[in-house]
Amino acid sequence: MSWLHLAVGSGLAAAFNGLFAKLTTTVLTTSLSSSIASLFSLPADSKAVEYVVRGMFFGLNLLFNAIMWGLFTTALAKGPTATKVSIVNTSANFMTTAFLGWAIFAECLPPTWWLGAGLLIAGNVIIGRRDEEDKKDVTYQAVATDDGELRTSGGGAERKGK
Repeated sequence: MSWLHLAVGSGLAAAFNGLFAKLTTTVLTTSLSSSIASLFSLPADSKAVEYVVRGMFFGLNLLFNAIMWGLFTTALAKGPTATKVSIVNTSANFMTTAFLGWAIFAECLPPTWWLGAGLLIAGNVIIGRRDEEDKKDVTYQAVATDDGELRTSGGGAERKGK
């Protein structure tokens, strides 16, 4: 997988990690537990069912946290810069969190939140373009010398090493 897919995946996993963390503690889970209990012909206020459902959400929270860190560290290792990987991760996390909050918790985000998310994405594009321009400006050449040393030059500097 490319670093971009890994960074987006880690952002998605982070958003689901947050979702399951919230579902571990919210009143919405009590309603869900009551529905599940009724489905199995148990009392609607069964605390045992509620604890099991909350425990499952907590377990999913831990699982998605581990997935997020695994994908993120792999993306950092494969990515061009830590900044790019972090911005892509955060952008994916923001957008997914917004969608999940709206779809599951009926949350409405203020315009300032959307403005901030837009600025984050714009910053991602600007940083990406700047890094690409920097790569075009600096080229390196490696030349082996007669004494077995390797000389590299580029960007106006020359280094010597074995």
